[in-house]
Amino acid sequence: MKILQLRPGDSSTAEIDANQTSQQSIIVNDGPVESYLTEDLGPLSPVTRLYGQIWTGGPNVVIRYYEARPPDGEPLPICAVARLGRGGLLKRPGPRPGSAVLEFSRAGIYIVDAFR
Repeated sequence: MKILQLRPGDSSTAEIDANQTSQQSIIVNDGPVESYLTEDLGPLSPVTRLYGQIWTGGPNVVIRYYEARPPDGEPLPICAVARLGRGGLLKRPGPRPGSAVLEFSRAGIYIVDAFR
């Protein structure tokens, strides 16, 4: 994170699923996710792709990001999570096990120092 000059608490917004953009609600599944920034995050410009993992078990959906790919650069390791405001990503039950419905297609992306 030092290379990118990002610190815990730095934030931006992103489309959670690059395949389900600008929708009222989206269905997410346990497993890998490709998101993209809609605003700058330090030196990372909008449309930078974020790669991570989704977990739908529990009261909230959890999304952790491990890699950023700027549109004109090499992949970079990051440590970030998706949230709505100060809380988690509230969900409704999805159509199948391992899925959930999120009310919004966008979320806040927050840099963290470690996953807990």
